[in-house]
Amino acid sequence: MPIIVLSPFNVVNFPQGGGHFWVYMQYAQGLLRLGCEVYWLENFRTSGDEQVDAALLHTFFARMHRYGLDGKVILYESGHSGGDAAPLEYIGMSPAEAEAVFDKADLLLNFHYAADASVLARFKRTALVDIDPGLLQFWISRSQLTVGAHDYYFTTGETVGTPGAFFPDCDLNWLRIRPPVCLEQWPYAYNSDAGTFTTISNWDSDDWIVDGDEAYENTKRRAFLEFIDLPRLTAQRLELALYLRTDRDFEDRAALEESGWRVRPSAEVAHTPESYQNYIQQSRGEFSCAKRSCMKFQNAWISDRTLCYLASGKPAVVQDTGPSSILPNGEGLFRFSTLKQAAKALGAVNNDYKRHSEAARQIVETYFDAKKVTEQILSSVL
Repeated sequence: MPIIVLSPFNVVNFPQGGGHFWVYMQYAQGLLRLGCEVYWLENFRTSGDEQVDAALLHTFFARMHRYGLDGKVILYESGHSGGDAAPLEYIGMSPAEAEAVFDKADLLLNFHYAADASVLARFKRTALVDIDPGLLQFWISRSQLTVGAHDYYFTTGETVGTPGAFFPDCDLNWLRIRPPVCLEQWPYAYNSDAGTFTTISNWDSDDWIVDGDEAYENTKRRAFLEFIDLPRLTAQRLELALYLRTDRDFEDRAALEESGWRVRPSAEVAHTPESYQNYIQQSRGEFSCAKRSCMKFQNAWISDRTLCYLASGKPAVVQDTGPSSILPNGEGLFRFSTLKQAAKALGAVNNDYKRHSEAARQIVETYFDAKKVTEQILSSVL
């Protein structure tokens, strides 16, 4: 039975991110269903307030218990910049227990791009998983991010490392996988009475792409505002569950609502892994736009969130991020580039909702089953 240590990023310190939690838990669930012994290793950043930290840890450990990782969590604190001999302070296990896990582990499956060299050095075999295809390679190539050496490099990007990619491969041998969904945890949830196409998203951030003299805002805000008039072209109800913070965000909310969108705070519907799942499974489908970097890189990107909709039998209408060898267009999943295409796709779904719901589930079963994805990882590495 292989022993796999997952190293996610910013889950314990982001308890309100129900969707963020699922990104990594899909891999854990796939590995568990293959019979692997799975450990969760994560950097915990203390707030300096003991009560706040205790609440964070209580929530996190309760979730790990719920999803089958009770007693398999190793949190570490480190304020140093790296070094093979740098000491770590552990939470959840004694140092001896944690080091014993590292020694016997067959693989560190690392999602933390900036993981300390001291952490990587503790494992005999390491693999990086790229869940930001195109962007990660851009950051590395422009020296905007330094990634430690790994034995293997996996990417969820369909075009990463191919001759047709619009971005460099950074002289790394990228092994292409697909983002996984655990079919057992995300069952088919057909409901012909569900009435609203939804999505869940951060709205604004300081995310800008800077490349020499070129710079552009790489946010969902910028993407959605280009399609703000969509409710005027369709009778389909559309709702955005957004993480809103600033005065400008709430000004945008007013503009969206004036154009016919319904807007809800994401904290109402996605503050836990269960509420996130419930919101998706009560939706009719997903409508979502993609960040500008996806358009520029043409990386055939599909969101892990969209895959959760599809697995639940919820058809998705999403912005086209480039030619794909596996993503359909017009059967369970619709990919649009213009307002008219988006409105037409929503109409097509509603004209034969049952067929498109079944097709949505079939897409995930065929291409994104977590057991198949993680089995590919293990066969490539072990």
